[in-house]
Parts: sequence; C-alpha cells; structure tokens
Amino acid sequence: MSRSRHRRPPTARSVIRRGRGVRGPMLPPTVPAWRTRGQQFDRLVLEAFAPLDSRWHERLTKLDIAVDDVPKIRPLHPDSVTWPDEVVADGPVPLSRLIPAGVDRHGQATRARVVLFRKPLELRASDPDDLVDLLREVLVQQIATYLGVDPDVIDPEEEDEE
Repeated sequence: MSRSRHRRPPTARSVIRRGRGVRGPMLPPTVPAWRTRGQQFDRLVLEAFAPLDSRWHERLTKLDIAVDDVPKIRPLHPDSVTWPDEVVADGPVPLSRLIPAGVDRHGQATRARVVLFRKPLELRASDPDDLVDLLREVLVQQIATYLGVDPDVIDPEEEDEE
C-alpha cells in the first residue's frame, strides 16, 4: 500500500513553527535603525569633526579622516607601553593614529590621515553622547599633533567645560 505524499503549501503558522521566522527586511531603509554600527559610528565621527573642521578648515584641507574597526598596531611590550605622539591610546590600546603625508610603495603621493579605531572607542563610551565627546577629544589631540600646536589652541571650549 503506497501512500502518495501531497505536501501542503507552507503557511505563516508552519513557517514560524519551524523556527524560520519572518523573511525579508524588518525595517524600511528610511529609518535610523536600518544603519549598521559602522555607519552609525561614521555619522558620529562626522558630527564630532564638524565644529573642528568649520574652525580650522583652511589648515585641514589636506587631512583625511578614516575609520578602521580594530587597530593593526601593537606595542612590543604591553607592560611598559610608550606610544609615539601620532598615536592616541588608552594604556596599551590605541584609539587613533595619525599617518603623515608621504609616498606609498607605488610612488604615489599620499595625504595625511587620522585613523580612528571603532571598536576600542565604542568600548570606552557608555552611550552615543559619551562617544561623541570621546571622538571630539581624540580628534582634537590628533589635529593638534598634525598642526604642531597645543590641543587647547584647537578647541579652547574643551578646557572651559572641565
């Protein structure tokens, strides 16, 4: 006695029962929650950089701002870490790095670049407002190093807030 197997078309109930859940996007692309963490971090970097750029735009035209997820630089001895002036760090963990202008391995001229490391910065901030403040502080230090001036010259408001 052979049985013919007739399968029913899947219903919403059977799909959910089997653990597959809803298929397709849950949010429309127009809402802020659609953005990835990296995109949200990029937006916060631009928000922190905007007041500094508006004040120092003429001297920052040859400086690029970049974001990397994790630092690719490590100290030789984590117990006694000394970083150069181009690196802003929290102990043995670098938060950002200033790469000066130069020439790459192909002989092409490169622009100066501040590289912010997303994961270490996000881990040190408890909420987005703290992250914007931390980003601004790191950017002030890096821009001061780039221009060869004191950080208080770059952002005198930071000193007034403390």
